[in-house]
Amino acid sequence: MAFRGAVVWGVRGAAVTLTLAGLGHTLWNGVVEPGTALAFGALIACGELARRDSRDAWGAPDAAGDRRPAPLAFAGALAYALLGPDAAEPTHHGVLQIVTVVAAAALAGIVPHIARGRAPGADHLARRVLTVAFAAVCFQPLYNSGRLEHGIGQGPYLVLFLLLLLGLTALCDAVLAAAQARARTGWPYGPLLRDELRAQLGIGSAICATGVVMALGVAVAGLWALPVFCVPLLLTQLSFHRITAIRTTYRQTITSLARATEIAGYTRPGHSRRVAALSCAVGRELGLSERELTVLEYAALMHDIGQLSLVDPVRAGATAGLPASEARRIAALGGDVARQTGVPAEVAVIVERQADPYREQPTLARIVRAVNAYDDLLGGTRHPGGPLAALEQLRLGTGRDYQPEVVECLARVLARGGRDRVVPVPPG
Repeated sequence: MAFRGAVVWGVRGAAVTLTLAGLGHTLWNGVVEPGTALAFGALIACGELARRDSRDAWGAPDAAGDRRPAPLAFAGALAYALLGPDAAEPTHHGVLQIVTVVAAAALAGIVPHIARGRAPGADHLARRVLTVAFAAVCFQPLYNSGRLEHGIGQGPYLVLFLLLLLGLTALCDAVLAAAQARARTGWPYGPLLRDELRAQLGIGSAICATGVVMALGVAVAGLWALPVFCVPLLLTQLSFHRITAIRTTYRQTITSLARATEIAGYTRPGHSRRVAALSCAVGRELGLSERELTVLEYAALMHDIGQLSLVDPVRAGATAGLPASEARRIAALGGDVARQTGVPAEVAVIVERQADPYREQPTLARIVRAVNAYDDLLGGTRHPGGPLAALEQLRLGTGRDYQPEVVECLARVLARGGRDRVVPVPPG
């Protein structure tokens, strides 16, 4: 825990120190090329104004988060960091002024979000400052000293150099983002870094490409190139928000379907949501990808939906204590119901196979089975000893029913924060 806190405050402290140094340098020496600084500052501020928050199906901040909530602001900041000439006239702004402009413009752009109570976290701003500073440190000294022009020139080699630099910048951003997520959640660093790198191939590549095009466009046509080259990224951002909204609506629909068993009295209130949240935490611990976690969440939400087909409800909805044949029958009914709802086929397969012996199950079904059994045991009267007694019961069943690795991952997740910290909503 102390190490995780040190990572968070180390990143924030580095960003604050760099920003204060840039502000002091800029105030002492004045703003170089104020028109250019104002134009890029306005672009970054407008990009922050256009940001969107990412919320999950229950209204809480999404675990993964929207990794690029302000793509236009990030692209503008990168373009300023990689800016050489302005309409063929050399520029002389340095790294510290770039940091000052980016930080000041970002803070100005988030003021309306602060007023609405939806301001971005300090970690996001700290990462923005450090990533842009990294790009500026790699480019500006070479450009201002003239070594870049003498060594590479203004032809295709310059474009290749900028693309290589953007690749390193994207790697820097992914490393910082994964470290912050690791410190915030305690999830394994490797899968988090892998997900961040994959995200760079999506909207991240569009941001980097737009940043390069803006810098090269301003070098030839001047600041009038900025609004022209903003349009493609704005359209991309709009499409990205539409896709995010569709996914959110889809998740909310599945959550509503899962609650049908609670409303009908077949399962305890909040059971499906607790199982979904804890299953995703175990999946993170096992190193699953973002797509696998999405499938796991949907399957965990719908894992009890087969009980709607029963004439006589299971007592308290707890399927963990049922005979194996009856549990498999209910799971098969759930798979049939899931297929009729139009969820992806792999979700229905997990629901259908959640009651099989673990050696015959796919990994996601093993997670759902173990977590469902844990919540059933903890919510019933069979184990008044609480979580430790419930975990011990799962360990006793690792010979046939539960995969040992899944049970131990569940134990580690619970040891880090307990069930109440994993679940984003109250049981009601």
